[in-house]
Amino acid sequence: QVQLVESGGGLVQPGGSLRLSCAASGSIFRINAMGWYRQRPGKQRDLVATITSDGTTNYADSVKGRFTISRDNAKNTVYLQMNSLKPEDTATYYCNAGAIPFWERVFLREHNYWGQGTQVTVSS
Repeated sequence: QVQLVESGGGLVQPGGSLRLSCAASGSIFRINAMGWYRQRPGKQRDLVATITSDGTTNYADSVKGRFTISRDNAKNTVYLQMNSLKPEDTATYYCNAGAIPFWERVFLREHNYWGQGTQVTVSS
């Protein structure tokens, strides 16, 4: 159906940078908003950043000024550029998308999709 595949996670030192990518594929009619969320063991999954189809962005206060979300609509891909990373940024990062699958194109019904997650570890 619709799949989200994340990549770019890894181990970095505090102050370092990392760029996450998430590519959507499958029988997609249209992708609306996309975003990144993160989760630590035993904690809730929290919003990191979102971006609408026209490029409007929203960030969690904890990452403002350090992270940048962007998207390439031609590639159905969303990115998260993470700079000045801190140990507290360590988490599993999940890609999210609101998309209209091809089979729902008549009524334009949006479904919500999640990627499998990619691990980001910030440690010296």
